[in-house]
Amino acid sequence: MLIVALTGGIATGKSVVADVWKYLGCYLHNSDKTAHLLMSPGKPAWKEIIRHFGSSILNPDETINRKILGQIVFSDIKERLYLNHLLHPLVLKEKEKIINQLIQEKKYSIFVSEAALTIETGYTDFFDRTVVVFCKPVIQIQRLMEREGINMKAAKRRIESQMPQQEKIKHADYTIDTSTSFSSTIEQAEQVYRYLKMDESLKI
Repeated sequence: MLIVALTGGIATGKSVVADVWKYLGCYLHNSDKTAHLLMSPGKPAWKEIIRHFGSSILNPDETINRKILGQIVFSDIKERLYLNHLLHPLVLKEKEKIINQLIQEKKYSIFVSEAALTIETGYTDFFDRTVVVFCKPVIQIQRLMEREGINMKAAKRRIESQMPQQEKIKHADYTIDTSTSFSSTIEQAEQVYRYLKMDESLKI
């Protein structure tokens, strides 16, 4: 089984590519969703986060208010690093469990990990291939503003908290540019999928 990292900056179109690959038969693991589960009430990560940030980030049902937490970590690099160092190793452990199970079941030939911070966290060596999704900065800002309902200043702050897109591309085995049309993104995703299938067939 080929282990693939699907990464790129926030709001660059990773989910579109992920959906295409899932449709084509890849196993898709979303690191963001796994992190959210690890932050559920009573979970070890939840307890550590509340201990560190305090109960003011909680909703009435004791779930973590992601909007409040996001405002904190995107405004303070130390707090962002704390949260990343807490969650990323736990998410990686979950990936390893799933991969080992999938290898035993032999149902999938490609495992795809969709995660924005794969390169920043230094986990690229864990994967056989790294695919970076990117787009023009002005499009990235606009997408993020529309998706999160935030202003340009807040959008730029979130984008600047991550590694620059051109730096991410240096780590890529394959790239997908989502700057133009939706159909172009799908076409590129299908082409890279064919490359990955060839890589999987050659993997020893």
